[in-house]
Order: sequence, then C-alpha cells, then structure tokens
Amino acid sequence: MFGFFASQDKKARQNAANWLELADKVWHFRRDVLPARDAGELRGRTEALQQLVKAKADAGRLKLGIDALEDVLRRTGGAMYPKTSLVENVEFFLVAAIVILGIRTYFVQPFKIPTNSMWPTYNGMTSEVYPQRADEPSVPAAAARLVAFGATPHRLDAPADGEILIPVGGASRRGLIYSRPVPGRTWLVIPTTVREYTLLVGDEPVSVKVPMDFDFDWTIYDAFFAGREGYQPARLLAALESRLQAGQFVDTIVNGERVHCIRTGKYVKQGERVLSFDEITGDQLFVDRFSYHFTRPAVGSGFVFRTGNIPDLAREDGDQYFIKRLVGTPGDTLAVDGHRILRNGKPIAGSSAFEANARQSGRYPGYVAYGLLAPGRQVQVPADGYFAMGDNSPNSKDSRYWGFVPAKDVIGRPLMVYFPFSRHWGPAR
Repeated sequence: MFGFFASQDKKARQNAANWLELADKVWHFRRDVLPARDAGELRGRTEALQQLVKAKADAGRLKLGIDALEDVLRRTGGAMYPKTSLVENVEFFLVAAIVILGIRTYFVQPFKIPTNSMWPTYNGMTSEVYPQRADEPSVPAAAARLVAFGATPHRLDAPADGEILIPVGGASRRGLIYSRPVPGRTWLVIPTTVREYTLLVGDEPVSVKVPMDFDFDWTIYDAFFAGREGYQPARLLAALESRLQAGQFVDTIVNGERVHCIRTGKYVKQGERVLSFDEITGDQLFVDRFSYHFTRPAVGSGFVFRTGNIPDLAREDGDQYFIKRLVGTPGDTLAVDGHRILRNGKPIAGSSAFEANARQSGRYPGYVAYGLLAPGRQVQVPADGYFAMGDNSPNSKDSRYWGFVPAKDVIGRPLMVYFPFSRHWGPAR
C-alpha cells in the first residue's frame, strides 16, 4: 500500500515538473505582452507549485497546485496553451518530417532500382509472362503477389479475330517495340508520364500502359521469341531482323505513324488473350550515406551517385540517382578483353560479379567492349572521377557511354534490399 502511494506521489511530481516547464516557456515568450496582473499571477502560481515540488508534497496537494497553474495558463498561454489536437498533430508531423529528412540526408536513404542495368545482381522492373490463361494467378494469389512482390497484372484481350502483329520502330520509341509517351497517374492520383505500347490483332490495336523505365522489349521476347539462352536486347533484335529480312511483316499506320509490324504467326479469336504478364516492381534498397564521408568507395562495390553533373546523363534524365558497380578509381587504367575487364593490366577483382561476367556463368552475360572501352581501346580514370559499369553489360548505359562519375556526386553504398520479398531480399551484394 505504501509503495502505491509513493508511486502516485512520484508521478504527480513528474507531472508538476512538466507543467512548470510549460509555464516557464510561456513566461519567457509572452511576458512582454501580458497585462501586469496576469503576469504577476502567472509568476505567483508558478512559484507556489515550485515550492510544493521542493517540499515533496503529496499527490493531492500537487494536483491542487497544478489545477491553479493550469487556470492561469489557459488565460495567458496564447498559442502555446491550450493546444488544439490539430496543432499537436501538425507539430508531430513536422518533427517527424524533420527527423526523416535528417536521416535521409545524412545516414540512410531508400532507393528504388528502375532499370535492369544491374541485373541479375539487382532487378529493375521485370515481367512474368503467362503463356496460357490457365497459368494466370487467381484473385487471392494476385493479391498476395501484389503485397510480396509489388506485382501489377496486365491482361490484353483481342478486340477482333486475327494474327497478333508487333509494331517496331517509331519516332518516340524507347526500345525496339513501337511505343509513345502518354499522360498517366501514379497511385491513381499523382500526374506523371507513362509509356503506351501497342500491338495489333489484324487491323485492330490493343494497348498497354507501363512506367517509362519498364523494359517491354523483354516482355515481348519472353512472350513470342523466348529461348533457353535467356533475354538480351541483341537476341530480340536478331529475331526481329530475321523476320523482316524474310518478309514476315506488314506495313500499317499506328497512331499516325507508319511502322513495320512483325508477324508472329499466332492467331487469336475475339476475347482471347493476346498478352498476359505481371509487372514486378524493381528492388528497393536502403543506401548508406554515412560511410563515404570517411572512406573512399572500393572497386567492386555497388555505389549510388547523382547524375546532374554528368552532361550526357543530365540532358537525358536530369538530376537523378543511379546505381552501378564501381570498376575504376582515380588513376586506374581500364580495358575490356573478351568478356573480362582488365584493371591496370590484370583481371579485375573485388566482386563475384566480375568473375561471373568474365565466365558468362549463370545469368551474367559478360562484359561488352563499347564506347570508351571499345575493342582495342583503354581509358584512364581522372583524379576526380570514378568509372561505373552495370552487371548487365549489354543492356547498361554506363561510363562507357557517358564518361566518369564526379567524386563529389557519389552518395553512398547499398545496405540491403527491403522490398520486394524475392530472393534478393536481405543484405546487398
């Protein structure tokens, strides 16, 4: 019993201390605007409660002192007291926003990988194609895939009977398959720009809208040209060119543009599936922004950087965050020999991805000599720059195309994949 009363007295003294702190704040911020009578009463009630705390008064007497002080604060506190629930909520969210911004700026920042330049180490947006309607997930399974993988279903049905045709080219295309940018929305609310791809069934168009960075060429390859060797842009290009050369195409007008349409040889009836796939979100990472204030990035590590001071990238993409693998540090000399990178005349080391690409093992396609690292050419990294390359070398626009990453624009290193819950989930590689 005595312990119970002691604990109540202690809680009352802590409560009184909070009220005294508020009274002190009101006094220092508002004493110049308070009438003399109110100012005197505020000081008097404050000092009376201070004496009760100092004398270790019991909970009952402290409550009387708090009530008397609160009555004065209601008349003198202005915007500080009493606080409405709206003010308290605004203050909470402001403080939370400041804390989050501080963490993002100096410690850990979330980052989403949009493209597949680092595949298969990290995934950008990918697709899972369903050859038959029976292969498609049920409604409960689709909901589970949305939660676990960020999977968005796309189902295209035939508007008429006919052969499926694939338009290629076009002035506004992103890859090989005909497309155009159109207005869209993120989360069904925020205006954005998306890319619309159009297929034909006979003479009738059927379209799908996907994010701008989504690799629809990969989807088309898996749906109509897939082989055991896996997807690479050159393989789709070869498949399309072979059909063009064989005359397996027709010319038609799509959205006002004349384009070649590759014949697939697949015929559907009205209402049947033309194409069915899930759009899988890219890997989402936490990036360590703290370490590189004290250490330099190491060859072989993945690293995140800004693109605003890389002229060729800034013109095309603006100031964004990119992730690549660090291949060359200041003073290094680089070259591509076969599918291997040579660093200072020796096979590069520092990451398992280097050896996997050199051997073209698993899904690693091997490095491609191009641009600054064209066949027979080598490049030296300047004192204030880094050389970056993607693990998916045939499908990566990197330092071979647009040059060096300024050292001042390196942001940090990937820590872990926190979404989706795929085989990549966990510590970054």
